[in-house]
Amino acid sequence: MKKSCPYCHAESPLYFQSKDYNRNISQETFDHYHCPQCELIFIAPIPANLADYYSETYHFIPESSDYLAAGSEPERYKIEIVEQYIGKGRLLEIGPSYGSFTYLAKKAGFEVEAIEMNARCCQFLNEVVGVNAINSDDPIEVLKQAEPYDVIALWHVIEHLPDPWRMLDAIYAKLNPGGIVVLAAPNPDAFQFHLMGHYWPHVDAPRHVSLIPMKLLVRKLEGLGMKAELLTTTDKGSIGWNDFGWSFFFSNLSSFFHVKRVLHHIGRMLSLLLSPIEKMEGKGSAYTVVFRKGG
Repeated sequence: MKKSCPYCHAESPLYFQSKDYNRNISQETFDHYHCPQCELIFIAPIPANLADYYSETYHFIPESSDYLAAGSEPERYKIEIVEQYIGKGRLLEIGPSYGSFTYLAKKAGFEVEAIEMNARCCQFLNEVVGVNAINSDDPIEVLKQAEPYDVIALWHVIEHLPDPWRMLDAIYAKLNPGGIVVLAAPNPDAFQFHLMGHYWPHVDAPRHVSLIPMKLLVRKLEGLGMKAELLTTTDKGSIGWNDFGWSFFFSNLSSFFHVKRVLHHIGRMLSLLLSPIEKMEGKGSAYTVVFRKGG
């Protein structure tokens, strides 16, 4: 059985089957297809109850604003990336969770808004972070009603969206001339994926409904008339996701807490050992891209 690719509509064969190895919310099996033309990897069919795979524990919410400030520091590299290309203006984050980047962007002087599907996170964003957060699981429709932005950021969000291509069209339409989109996502060309296959933690079925090759994302955004400013798998965030992949690959091998902790540490040690390979451009577990809309 083949499925039509959501991007280029080529007939795509079954690539592998996977389960929710990361969270074990169900034992259901999910079919992943690989397009022979554009190389997109996608789940078909996407579960109708996809929201059920985001339990309340999926989003960690800090206990206080002090914890938010301290806990956001590891995310500082994100706002530093943004500030390399634009220093002020209206900024939208799609899928911020509790808002570490949102908080840092506000502190940096941006006028910040957010779209988040989790109601508790939205309440925290509005009441503690102090930004306008809209609670919705349909960011495309929300974006249609918004005023234009100078920055739109999606940190490991696009792989969760059932229709990332319409999302990118909507983003382009709502960027000011000279504005940028900043996007990070799992890298299906990663060294880890070639070794781990369907057990790769970044497959994260069924929450990651697609794995988009960076070159396909480039094709899409350049087709909209945008210019690449940054394409990398070696920024601080992407390197951090390498460690995540090894740690969770091993800890997912057991359901016993103490065994999982030991396996997690083994994964971290292996990550250090293999870091010279994964720090080679194109081999990392994630990529970060920045594209600018023409002025």
